[in-house]
Amino acid sequence: MRDVGARTLEGREVTLKGSEIEALQEGIRGRVITPESSDYDAARRIWNSMIDRRPALIIRPAGAADILTAVRFARQKGLLTSIRGGGHNIAGTAVCDGGLMVDLSAMRSVQVDPAARRATVEAGSTLGDFDREAQAFGLATPLGINSTTGVAGLTLGGGGGWLSRRLGLTVDSLLSADVITADGRLVKASAQENPDLFWAIRGGGGNFGIVSRFEFGLHPIGPEVYSGMFVYPLEQGRQVLEGFRDFWADAPDELTAAPLPRKAPPLPFLPPEVHGRDILALLFCYSGDLARGEALIRPLGAFGKPYGSLAGPMPYAAWQQITDPLNPPGARNYWKSHNITALSDGLIDTVLEFSARLPLDQCEIPMLAVGGQVSRLPADSTAYPHRDAQFLLNIHGRWEKPEDDQKVISWARGLWSALEPYSTGTVYVNFMTADEADRVGPAAYGPAAWKRLTQVKARWDPDNFFRMNQNIPPAV
Repeated sequence: MRDVGARTLEGREVTLKGSEIEALQEGIRGRVITPESSDYDAARRIWNSMIDRRPALIIRPAGAADILTAVRFARQKGLLTSIRGGGHNIAGTAVCDGGLMVDLSAMRSVQVDPAARRATVEAGSTLGDFDREAQAFGLATPLGINSTTGVAGLTLGGGGGWLSRRLGLTVDSLLSADVITADGRLVKASAQENPDLFWAIRGGGGNFGIVSRFEFGLHPIGPEVYSGMFVYPLEQGRQVLEGFRDFWADAPDELTAAPLPRKAPPLPFLPPEVHGRDILALLFCYSGDLARGEALIRPLGAFGKPYGSLAGPMPYAAWQQITDPLNPPGARNYWKSHNITALSDGLIDTVLEFSARLPLDQCEIPMLAVGGQVSRLPADSTAYPHRDAQFLLNIHGRWEKPEDDQKVISWARGLWSALEPYSTGTVYVNFMTADEADRVGPAAYGPAAWKRLTQVKARWDPDNFFRMNQNIPPAV
């Protein structure tokens, strides 16, 4: 095996000898992938194609012991190290240039105990993996809205989706986690064991160690939910959003919705002449009694004259995949995000203005409703503090060609700036791009949580070994 040039945490260039790499491979059950491996380019590729980095080595562990070996090797050599779960994170911190990438994607075991309503989930699992196993028993944990998202990254940032108004955030159902620390130990984090670490990983991202396995509480859901969407012309956007705002004031926790301006995709229930037009879709998911679903949802289709609609009972696992075709891997992505407490008149005007001049067909502005059970827990119960947010507004720039970078990014930044007066000034860390380091502090966590996180970081990673993330520096 050839020698490989690598980069240290301090940015120095070092050489990893071929014999060292061979010994590393012999010491793990998983794989060591080098730049000469046939699948190296595929292994370093992630969901956001704007990220094009070249690690010196990629270790694909088969279990916790391999992760321990990877961390100890990286510490011994002083290597810059990144951690990949599902590879879906918009900022692309899963991949480092010249360092060691620990790729957890082979660790996808999900084990469900239906009697105890608990699931143990390995860190490479996707939402689809988790939902498939849990729904076999009519159980679920509140997860995100795209089944290809990794469970690990979603959870460590907080996690929210179609069940959150009823059941809280993903971290609110987390019972424990197995964590490989910066000094090469495997510890358990729970309310009883290492509670400071348990608090920090529920929103603080991958700053404190590598989670190899999560344990979640499960809740009876489905197997069917009443879900779908009403698709309106964007010209009706004001009356639709005002009607939705009035309706939403009394919406039950079992109902979650997301207004979504974008260009109409070729959905089978839309007439062909509508495809590509500016639309405002109202997506919804009702996880309560199916017999009540039709009557409860009916007003969502009466705010104007829809182009078309899809509404009815659907397997929950299928609904979790409903946006997958709009978000496959391989496109270029740039996001900006705000936490919102209300759909004010000014916000509606601004969103509609920018929706009428989307730069390209795949760009969109989803506004996922939260609140409900999310807002009932104390802000300091987890490291995710933004319990007052009622909507997570994500400006989703998505396109194919590098020559369109500036056009889409300028549109996204312009909308973000125009919406600042209507936001809380805070942000969901999982929606932050790589150029938003200035928002990682109090904007992402609030002053109290930020101070506490830096203190926990100083205890568990005083050298900031885990720095390829939305980084929290250790307190001095």
